[in-house]
Amino acid sequence: MAESPAAETVEPLFSSQEIARRIDALAGDIAACDLHDPLIVAVLKGSFMFAADLIRALHGHGLTPEIDFVFLASYGESTTGGEVKILRDVTSAIEGRDVVIVDDILDTGQTLDFAKSLIKSRGARSVRACILLDKTARRQVDVTADFTGFACPDKFVVGYGMDLGHRYRELPFIGLVKSED
Repeated sequence: MAESPAAETVEPLFSSQEIARRIDALAGDIAACDLHDPLIVAVLKGSFMFAADLIRALHGHGLTPEIDFVFLASYGESTTGGEVKILRDVTSAIEGRDVVIVDDILDTGQTLDFAKSLIKSRGARSVRACILLDKTARRQVDVTADFTGFACPDKFVVGYGMDLGHRYRELPFIGLVKSED
């Protein structure tokens, strides 16, 4: 008989209302940049909820960007921090466009650095990054985001698209997993 996982709860860190307010502000900041032929590139999987809400908010601020996706994976000895590989590439034309990369969390910086370099190498007019959470404690690469939702404590977070072993992506808030032992 399989051992059942320890009981867990998720303690909210950022509520769905806080996230919605912050996304609207981020959309206003992005729309104010006067982007030329804007392309939003969402980094999968974790950013899918953030990207969807951000795109709807951008529409509310008068921006009509094209959207595409890149699926990147970081291979290493831990959950993040190894060599970055492309599992699904962007298919939209990039040359001459203003691109905004959307990601859920800026942690070690390796994934965002890789994504920015990839998009620049394809002739983008400009490359900006919009991240929901900035976790500076584990930064290994000198990379920053142009638009940031929240500073994130040096804790493992779940919800709003982010998971722990394929669980908790569906939560409408961002939280911390607490074991109930």
